[in-house]
Amino acid sequence: MQHDDVVWSIINKTFCSYKVNTKTQKLCKNEYNLTGLCNRSSCPLANSQYATVREQNGIIYLYMKTAERSAFPNKLWEKVKLSRNFEKAIHQINENLLYWPGFIKSKCKQRFVKITQYLIRMRKLKLRRQKLLVPIQKNIERREKRREEKALIAARIEKGVEKTLLDRLKEGVYQDLYNIPQTAFQEAEREDEVEEELEFERETEGDTQFIAADSDDESDLDSDSGQLEHATLDSSFESSDGSDIEDISLPSPSKKKAKLKKNNSKKSDQDSKKRPRIEIEYEIETNVKEKLQGY
Repeated sequence: MQHDDVVWSIINKTFCSYKVNTKTQKLCKNEYNLTGLCNRSSCPLANSQYATVREQNGIIYLYMKTAERSAFPNKLWEKVKLSRNFEKAIHQINENLLYWPGFIKSKCKQRFVKITQYLIRMRKLKLRRQKLLVPIQKNIERREKRREEKALIAARIEKGVEKTLLDRLKEGVYQDLYNIPQTAFQEAEREDEVEEELEFERETEGDTQFIAADSDDESDLDSDSGQLEHATLDSSFESSDGSDIEDISLPSPSKKKAKLKKNNSKKSDQDSKKRPRIEIEYEIETNVKEKLQGY
């Protein structure tokens, strides 16, 4: 038979592989220990009748040990699965530990409550969105960057060699060594031109500006100059009063042009500030009246 007092005296006074001594108290590393403390009431080795609660893969089990099964180590612990419902699980513990000591019964219930609490927290953390930490391999990144740089240099060299060879073929350096048709050169030139045009369009895309054409201003200026000429001629005819037209000296065309230019410049300055406005000046009338008075 198993003598619990003898076992405890040996474990307590001599050596135990599960015992851990600290500055304040003694702890027990045995997985079946109910409280984690090394004392007479909570030692699973020194008690022939013992019970504990354990969790495996999110499922809680009640483990029970009796003195009748101490001769069979493989059947020493009886395992009972507890329900996920809290009330039903407490009822199962009370039924299975009906005539057991009150200390073991209360500690099993406390351990069951603690395990259910940390399982709930685990499930909440699993459902919550978490950041995934991915390690960065700097050696591989450096290697890829070097390969890319080498590939770019090789591509530039190949393009330069291709251009030099084409230029030599066009100049006729190789003469009749290669029978290459002229269409190949033309196609290559076209491709180069298309690439240059595309690059030029990309560069000039941001610099383009659209300006509204002021076509009305030029037409207004032409109409104004015509109206001035007609007005000067009409006024000369009206002021003559039957006198000979040949005697009246009209202003020369060079003077007319100078005056028109001055008027146009004035109008252009005004147009920049306000809308175009027609102004007719009868400058010829004064000259005509002076000549008529002289007659």
